[in-house]
Amino acid sequence: MVGNEMLGNEMVDGETVGWAALAPVSSRPVYQGVAEVSVYVAAAARGQNVGRMLLAHLILASEDAGLWTLQAGVFPENHASIRLHQAAGFRIVGTREKLGQMNGIWRDVVLMERRSPHI
Repeated sequence: MVGNEMLGNEMVDGETVGWAALAPVSSRPVYQGVAEVSVYVAAAARGQNVGRMLLAHLILASEDAGLWTLQAGVFPENHASIRLHQAAGFRIVGTREKLGQMNGIWRDVVLMERRSPHI
């Protein structure tokens, strides 16, 4: 972990085409092995396995750091992100309804998680 976040980025020709981060979900000791995953890929780089490489790197780093659960929140219509996470071993555990507002519109979020095989 770098401070409280584990970061990674993917570069092509000196340009960042994607980044990913892990951040703790809570400061409480009981949740010290749980982190939230964020993965972003530039529109021009989508479909080129950038997200897959970034997520694979974060999963390996999370295992090395002793994390036991990774969670991700994805907008329901972001089918590519849901498939990406599922391919990496995440499963859908539910939908958090009207979790936040974006552009004045309440948004649902699909909650996904991946449990370490080492627990």
